[in-house]
Amino acid sequence: MILASASPVSILLALGAAMAYAVPAAGASRLSAQAARWILLTAWVLHGLMLAAGLLGDPPRFGFAPALSVTAWLVLTVYAIESHVFPNLTARWALAGFGALAVLVALLFPGTELQTLASPWLPLHWALGIASYGLFAAAVVHAWLMTRAEKEIRLAADAHSGVPLLTLERLMFRFVEAGFVLLSATLIAGWFFGEQLYGAAGARWKWDHKTVFSVLSWLAFATLLVGRSRFGWRGRRAVRVLYIGAGLLLLAYAGSRFVMEVMLGRSA
Repeated sequence: MILASASPVSILLALGAAMAYAVPAAGASRLSAQAARWILLTAWVLHGLMLAAGLLGDPPRFGFAPALSVTAWLVLTVYAIESHVFPNLTARWALAGFGALAVLVALLFPGTELQTLASPWLPLHWALGIASYGLFAAAVVHAWLMTRAEKEIRLAADAHSGVPLLTLERLMFRFVEAGFVLLSATLIAGWFFGEQLYGAAGARWKWDHKTVFSVLSWLAFATLLVGRSRFGWRGRRAVRVLYIGAGLLLLAYAGSRFVMEVMLGRSA
């Protein structure tokens, strides 16, 4: 079991974070808003410490599951900030469940040992890519909330998102725009510094599954933004294109690393 490679500290932090996330996920209706916020804050801190233990440990580790775990942590960070601006935002139980799942998956698959960095630019390249993951994941969460609110409005029921539909849509596109900027920067860095980043002599870009899916996701998000600005895309059409782009981006790193680490048992 890959779990055997996780450190004892990471295991304790992961179990603590998962249990803290499970409380609001399982008992959202029985907790006060203040109690749920404090429990989520505790889970968020433990989650962050677990990620730090993996990335800064001896040896440091990273892979598809830690990447997803970082993405979940960033989405929860966005939610914590937004909940102060929109106190009625109600996605607590779903995000807590997402956080618990991400923590447990990262505990089971803590990733492979990081080798000596080929370039000092590589951490920046990774940071840009993971940050774009987090922003697009936040956009997907808002798209889900928007779709749920739209369905409730059509059924003449009270919307439970706590935020007006148009506000959710505006936030969704803002996250898409910010994620698109960071994804573009990630691809540009890969293009200009490919030889230094990956040690591929004579090759500017390493054309592998990760690169192909990243470019396809960039095209999907570019299509979404152009469709929004030129043709007024919104609602279900915009959400469908967002889901397609997010799915392609998920396959780009997490998907390819899952195949390498779990199915093929290789570190690179």
